[in-house]
Amino acid sequence: MTSAVTDYNLEAKNINRLILGGWTGRDGAAVEEHIVELEALGVARPKDVPTFFRMSRDRITTGNIIEVSGPDTSGEVEFVLVNVPGKGLLLGVGSDHTDRKLETVSVCQSKQICEKVIAPEFWHFEEAHDHWDKLILRSFIYEDGQRVTYQEGAVDAMLHVDTLLDNFKTYSGGEFGEADMIMGGTLSAIGGIRPSSRFDFEIEDPILNRRISHHYEITTLPIPI
Repeated sequence: MTSAVTDYNLEAKNINRLILGGWTGRDGAAVEEHIVELEALGVARPKDVPTFFRMSRDRITTGNIIEVSGPDTSGEVEFVLVNVPGKGLLLGVGSDHTDRKLETVSVCQSKQICEKVIAPEFWHFEEAHDHWDKLILRSFIYEDGQRVTYQEGAVDAMLHVDTLLDNFKTYSGGEFGEADMIMGGTLSAIGGIRPSSRFDFEIEDPILNRRISHHYEITTLPIPI
C-alpha cells in the first residue's frame, strides 16, 4: 500500500541543513560538455564533480509566488529527499530557482539569492527505491500564453540516489542526518535556459501510477537605475 505524506511542515525550523547537488549527471562526458558550455558563458568550472552547496534553510518555500531581482532567473526541477525524524526518508520534488546573471559571478550566490520552491506532498522513499531509475521529472514554462515543456526525462540521467548520498557523505565528512534536505540536480532545458513568469514542475512514478505536481509564479522586482 502506498501513501502520500502531506502533514510534514516544511518550515525552516524543521530543517537542519538544506543541500543542493550540482553537476550530478550520470554520464561523465555529458557533464564535462555541460561544464565547458557554462564556462563559455562565464560560469566557473566546479572544483569537485559532483559538488554540493549549503543553502540557508529560510530559502525553502511551498508557496506559489516568489519575488526575484531582475529578469535573469529561471527554475529547474529536481527530486528532493528529506530525512524526517520519526518518518524516515521522504521523496518529493522542488525547483532550484537560480539567478543566471549572478551565476557568472558565483554559482553559490546565484542559488542562495532565490527561494527553493518545494511541493508540499511527499512519498515514502522506500516505495520508489527499487524502481528509482523509472521516475520521471518534468517542468513547464509559459511562452506567448502557451504552456511549453521545459525539461523532461527520467532520473537515470543523474547519479543514482544511493551514489549521490554516498558522494555527499564523502564530501561533507558526515551522514545525511535527521532533518537534512537535499535537492538532487536537474535535467537540461529543452531549447536552452530562459526565464518565464510561471514555472510548473512534477515528479512521476509510472510504476505506481502517481505524481506530485506544484507550480509558482515569478514576480520580478524593479531594479532602480
